[in-house]
Amino acid sequence: MTKSDFIIREIKPEDNLQIAQVIRSVLIEFGAPKVGTAYEDKATDTMFENYNIPTSAYYVVTYKNKIVGGAGFAKLDNYKGNTCELQKMYFLPIARNLGLGSLLINTCLNEAKKTNL
Repeated sequence: MTKSDFIIREIKPEDNLQIAQVIRSVLIEFGAPKVGTAYEDKATDTMFENYNIPTSAYYVVTYKNKIVGGAGFAKLDNYKGNTCELQKMYFLPIARNLGLGSLLINTCLNEAKKTNL
């Protein structure tokens, strides 16, 4: 399998459940605590709604129509400047070590530049 077997696209409302499962699965895999992380964050269950604003975006990575990863960007909270951060970047094992992380980061950077962040 190669990078070309995967698709990067903007998140859709119907993706919320799948990306939440990916995020929680990766956190469990790496032994991250559930408390105080994205695992318990209510925003994890409503990713489309949280990133569906002009100063942010979220992208999912799909393989055979199944979400296997994602990442997004958002303007920094409580900051008046034009600065954003990469947020909630997670990949299932099937999507790792193929260069998809670099592609996804570049997608986020290019789109963030369009929003003047």
